Amino acid sequence: MKICCLLALFATSLLPAQEPDELASTVKKILDVYTLARENYADPTDSTKLFYEGIIPGLLRKLDPHSVFLDPGQFDQLKRMQRSESKGFGSVVSILPGRVQVLQAIPGAPLAKAGISAGDEILAINNIALGSLTPEQLTQVLGEARQNRAIVHVRKPGNARPIQFTLIPEEMQTSSVERAFLLKPGYGYLRVTSFDEKTAKDIQAGIEKIGGRALQGLVLDLRNNPGGVVGSAVDTASLFLDPGQLVLTAKGRRMNGVEKVPATAKPYGFRIAVLVNAKTASAAEIVSGALQDHDRATILGEPTFGKGLVQNVLPTAQSTGVALTMAFYYTPSGRSIQKPLRDMQLEHTTATPRLEYKTDSGRTVRGGGGIEPDQTVTMPPYRRLEMVLDSTGAFATFATEYLRGERPALASGWLLPKPIIDRFRSWLSQNNIQPSLSDWFASADWIEYRLRQEIMNLGIGVEEGDKVEAEREPWIVAALNSIYK
Repeated sequence: MKICCLLALFATSLLPAQEPDELASTVKKILDVYTLARENYADPTDSTKLFYEGIIPGLLRKLDPHSVFLDPGQFDQLKRMQRSESKGFGSVVSILPGRVQVLQAIPGAPLAKAGISAGDEILAINNIALGSLTPEQLTQVLGEARQNRAIVHVRKPGNARPIQFTLIPEEMQTSSVERAFLLKPGYGYLRVTSFDEKTAKDIQAGIEKIGGRALQGLVLDLRNNPGGVVGSAVDTASLFLDPGQLVLTAKGRRMNGVEKVPATAKPYGFRIAVLVNAKTASAAEIVSGALQDHDRATILGEPTFGKGLVQNVLPTAQSTGVALTMAFYYTPSGRSIQKPLRDMQLEHTTATPRLEYKTDSGRTVRGGGGIEPDQTVTMPPYRRLEMVLDSTGAFATFATEYLRGERPALASGWLLPKPIIDRFRSWLSQNNIQPSLSDWFASADWIEYRLRQEIMNLGIGVEEGDKVEAEREPWIVAALNSIYK
């Protein structure tokens, strides 16, 4: 009876408008197929699994790839994500092929309480040896381990014998502002990883931490930001736009509206550069498009993902839900953020030519799928030696040994003593990595900065390592140059 009630609710909500008799006939056809499968399939069938993983997802699949059914576990996970809650052990790790090394253990979190610290190497999780796994497989194993009790085998620096730990994940409050620091006096950097209910407040707190209204410029890094809560995107844009300015327009069959900066907003006035890439999506694209259309920021990087759908999460029976596309988002200039989709119903709504639009100052921008940057930035290709050193974990291993033996007095801004470079080269030779002179000198500057970054990661913390990376990372350097005066 519960399954039938759930199906009736979905049919009423999602099937095209029909007369009562037509709707009843459609539901009966689905139930007839379900009954035949339940009574005649070769193996016994789980009714809940058949509906949750078959019938209902199949019904939604014909709409678009973003309208999805959420079973009780997924629905609960979504609610926790919106509250910035997630289970974990409180660690930052470096993932290389076949190798996971702890870079930082958050004080008071399960990893630190167990006695695992920076520099330790995780060899196995729940009897799965990590040595032969790819980075993608390692990421999957780590993600699954965070959901339940995990048994991990760890090797500490200087000890050949692994130590076994039992870790129990805990609910942890996470901030979507992952980094906030100064690139140089008066110029700040913020990396925002998602948009949840508190993101705008976290961004404001990050800005105040590094200078507030005294800042002259800010690099807002939205790369790999998949978006999230749209209201948070509006609140974030309101930190930088003038009261009354348009942030977005939503247009759909049953939903239309506009979002503007509140009259009470007190925006920051410093210059802004926004970094985006192909994994910048949804709410992050709303912020980028609004700042670009109002000529408030320079957008740098590569074209964004192109997810401009208004999605509401509608609760249904038995603690389940549906994330359903209700409308489309448009930037202040009228650009559609959504990219056209092939073989989907959305294609007929959004398959428009990439038309030209104008910003407030009359600059030309293009719409019809994602946000195109004002300035394209690409990463330089890796040299052969650089690929070898990163893929083998040479920097992390040497940095661990160096810190254990030398115990240098590290502090923010610490520079690498020149003799360490020679020691590192000798250490590489002892470990069967013998680059030619031409390869070595071609990558000498990169090697020095990467080695300093890894020593800071392990010796002080990942934020200090990120500061070192920001000194040379081409995207950040280009963004800073665009606003530096």
